[in-house]
Amino acid sequence: MSDLTNNDPTGLPGPGLAVTGGWFDDDPVADRKFFELCPKRGFMLESGTVLMGARLAFETYGRLNEDKSNAVLVHHALTGDMHPASHPARRSEPGWWERVVGPGRTIDTANVFVVCVNVLGGCGGSTGPLSVNPATGTWYGPTFPQVSIRDQVRAQAQLADHLGVGSWLSCVGGSMGAMQSIEWAVTYPDRVCSVVAIASTAAATAQQIGWSYAGRLAVRSDTNFNDGWYYENAPGQGPHRGMVAARALAMVHYRSDDEFNRRFGRTSRGDLVRDESAFDIENYLNYQGLKFVKRFDANSYLVLNRMMDLHDVGRGRGGVAKALARVRCPLLSASVTSDFLYPEYQQLELVDGFEAAGQWSQHVRIIADTGHDGFLTHGDQIEPHIHAFLDKVSCDYQGD
Repeated sequence: MSDLTNNDPTGLPGPGLAVTGGWFDDDPVADRKFFELCPKRGFMLESGTVLMGARLAFETYGRLNEDKSNAVLVHHALTGDMHPASHPARRSEPGWWERVVGPGRTIDTANVFVVCVNVLGGCGGSTGPLSVNPATGTWYGPTFPQVSIRDQVRAQAQLADHLGVGSWLSCVGGSMGAMQSIEWAVTYPDRVCSVVAIASTAAATAQQIGWSYAGRLAVRSDTNFNDGWYYENAPGQGPHRGMVAARALAMVHYRSDDEFNRRFGRTSRGDLVRDESAFDIENYLNYQGLKFVKRFDANSYLVLNRMMDLHDVGRGRGGVAKALARVRCPLLSASVTSDFLYPEYQQLELVDGFEAAGQWSQHVRIIADTGHDGFLTHGDQIEPHIHAFLDKVSCDYQGD
């Protein structure tokens, strides 16, 4: 962690850091594939704004079978992307769900066809703030319109049509990813055969919105943010301090008091009076912040963070209960015992909603002190259940 301090109390790196960690069109394509949405008329968002030339960046794993019954849509969380796992044949980098997606793994790509899409507004290749606005010839930046979870699902439905997927064997995700999976089951009940929703909710709560708002305030307070027009700033002059602060806020509520005390306690290095990052927990948060600014974009963070606040499957549908009454598939739900950001009652509300709609459900409690991130840090407790669930719904779907 020696590169974190650099004589800067915030723990920021030196002046050479790029102003954004997002992906630009002239960067290496890697494993990305692209799909253009509504090329002739543009893609209309829920807000009424039309995105011209909008595209989705996505990756696929495995093969779609003859009757097209083995497709699984894996949704990424807030700061994820379309790369959940490596492609060994192409020697690509490990993904964010490496131990789950792949041949012989929990979501076994020897048997299922996996699709993962970078969300609109993201910074991994789908149209977002880093994309060029065809109306102006320059980056969208802060002018990129607000997108919703429903916008994502409608866009993904077009991609599914393009891929020849009439219905998904399962829609799978955690946190923001699960929001999309749930929305799929409500918006397109006849196109979803099952849902795996981990550590998520049917609608964002006031506390979740409050935490998100604090993170956005942190980003916007950075003078280098420049109202979102920072892409032409010199290296090292991006909104790094704001992003580090936002990530620190996030890590505090993604994890738990028990875990932080267990791992860090009051252990420190250096002069507690003069060094503002002498406590080990401070150094850890700086480390997480540095990793974050190297791989994500501030404008995308604002758009997607707000998108989670807007999430409400009951909006315009008479409330959450009436919305969930539309579902026509089983649910695997999971909660983390120490998750105070998305507490268990929210996942149990999903279970109640699916069962009220006459669908069977299963709930798994992940016992961990790592808070909201427990579904990633303690995946061994949920992965066998996902594997068994997918096996069951596959048999049910094929009528075996």
